[in-house]
Amino acid sequence: MAFSIKPSKSFGGEFARVAEAQLRLAIDSLEKRPEGTHEAIHAARKRFKRLRALYRLVEPDARSFRERENERIRNMARTLSAVRDATALVETLDYLKSASSGEEEMEALQEAQERLRNRRDEIAQEAEADLEARLQAAVETCQEAIQALDHLDLPEGRTRTAKRLEKVWRKQLGKAHRALEECRTSHTEEAFHELRKCGQVYWMHLQLLYDLWPSAIEAKREQVKHLVDLLGHEHDLSVLVQTINETPDLLPKSETLALLLGAVIRNQQALRSEVLSRAQQIFIDRPSNEAAIVATLWLEAAD
Repeated sequence: MAFSIKPSKSFGGEFARVAEAQLRLAIDSLEKRPEGTHEAIHAARKRFKRLRALYRLVEPDARSFRERENERIRNMARTLSAVRDATALVETLDYLKSASSGEEEMEALQEAQERLRNRRDEIAQEAEADLEARLQAAVETCQEAIQALDHLDLPEGRTRTAKRLEKVWRKQLGKAHRALEECRTSHTEEAFHELRKCGQVYWMHLQLLYDLWPSAIEAKREQVKHLVDLLGHEHDLSVLVQTINETPDLLPKSETLALLLGAVIRNQQALRSEVLSRAQQIFIDRPSNEAAIVATLWLEAAD
C-alpha cells in the first residue's frame, strides 16, 4: 500500500518516502491533467489532505516542521478550492434528488441544481483568468515541500517512535471524543464539521499504520470511511444552506426555496442520527487505551 509506513524500516525514512510520493503524485496530477483541469485539482487536493494527516505523526518531535509544512500545504490548497467547492454543491443536489419525497420536490431540486450549475460555471470562468498561474505556483510549492523533507531530523528507535505514535493517537482520538460529545449535546454545524475532520484524520492514520495489524485495521478503516462519507454529505448540506443564505438571489422563488430547505432538513436529521450511532461504536474505546495498543503493535512489528 503506497500510503502506509512499514514498521520494519526507519520511521524517518518511511515518513519522507510517503510524503514525497504524495507530493509527486500531486505534481503529476496538476501537470498532466489526464481527466481535465478541475478533476486534476480535486485529485491533488486529496493528496494534500493525506499529507497534512501524515505531518501530524511527527508533531511531538518536530513541532516547528509540522506547523510550517502544514501551513504551506493548507494555504496552497485554498488557492485551488473555489471551483471544486462550487462543484460539490451541484453534486449535493444529486444526493438530495436520490432521496426526493415526491414530484414537486424533485422539480424544485432540479431547478436549484440548474442554478447552482450556472453559479459554478461563472466561478470557473472567473477562475480561468489566473488559474494556470495558480497551478504553476502549486507545483512549485509542492517542490519546495519535497526539499523541506531533507531538513527533517527525527529521533529514531522503535521505542521512541512508539511513544510518539502513542501521544499523537491519544491526542487525535481525544479530539474526536470531544467532538462527538459536542455533536450529542449542541447539534451544531461546527460540531459535526469538527467530527468530520477528526474522522478523516483517523481514517488516514489507520491507513498509514495498516501494516501493524492488516485484518483488524482494514475492518476499522471501512467503518471510519463510511462515517466520514456520511459526515461529508452532512457538511455539504450545511454549506448549501449557508450559500443560499449568503446569496438570496440564487433561488428567487419562495416555493423552490421552501421545498429545498425541507429536503435539506429531512436528510440532515437522518444523517446526523446515523452519524451519532456509528460514531458511538467507532469511538467506543478510551483514547489512552487505543493509543497504548497502537504503541504495543508498533513495538512488536518493528522488532
